[in-house]
Amino acid sequence: MSDYQTARVTLGARLRELRAESGLTGKAFASRLGWPASKVSKIETGKQAPTVADLEAWATASGSPDVLPELNSRLRTLETHYAAWRRQLAAGVRARQEAWQATESASAEIWNFESAVIPGLLQTPEYARHMFLRTTALHRTTQDIEAGVNARIQRQQALYTPGRRFHFLIWEAALQMLVCPRDVMGGQLDRIAGVFGMSTVELGIIPLGADLTVVPTHGFWLFDDQLVMVETIGAELRLTDQAEIGLYRTVWDELVQAAVTGPKAHRLIARARASLGLM
Repeated sequence: MSDYQTARVTLGARLRELRAESGLTGKAFASRLGWPASKVSKIETGKQAPTVADLEAWATASGSPDVLPELNSRLRTLETHYAAWRRQLAAGVRARQEAWQATESASAEIWNFESAVIPGLLQTPEYARHMFLRTTALHRTTQDIEAGVNARIQRQQALYTPGRRFHFLIWEAALQMLVCPRDVMGGQLDRIAGVFGMSTVELGIIPLGADLTVVPTHGFWLFDDQLVMVETIGAELRLTDQAEIGLYRTVWDELVQAAVTGPKAHRLIARARASLGLM
């Protein structure tokens, strides 16, 4: 169980305790709240995270309004590990990029594996623009695209800072994933080719057909072996449990064994260009 799941289950157990102390069954408590009984059950078992409004209603219905500050504190702790994209992007793309930059600035060494897209720190402005257009359209959030692109490019200045170390692994499929027009992807492939040789960057490409000892089900970021960040379709996860961090580090170490660099990596880039008709 992840630290996020553990926190959600723990909060649910605390709410169940409050409901039980009120002397009400789950069905009677739901009736008092005007909720379906299934909602009370899901919250108490940690299958659904409550909202701030839910906690306020729960504290009132259980006759324990004084515990609301405690419940809100538990929810804030929970939300540091899980943040839905609609909420993350509510203030715009630029604000989200600046938040990423703050996390990156606090780390001396960063590892990033991507299976379907080019890592943000290696994206061209044109590629990033199309990524932001698709993300904001999917989640129906503010489309401050140009401000977001500028903020992402600003993040990339960290690549030129002496003493920093950045490690990137890219699944070969990401080199051919057309989330942008072909000419934009051509420029992006040129950018990837130009990264090799940078003193602060190590870049490997995992070929299609490579023998793997682990299943890389999604991309992830690892910061100083202290924090893992995962971007799912619906949310961003921040994992701080050392056991989980160790698991991601193991996956990284296994993936590195399958990656190629140097001339072999350049051949994969050339293969992607040919596949996309860019030669």
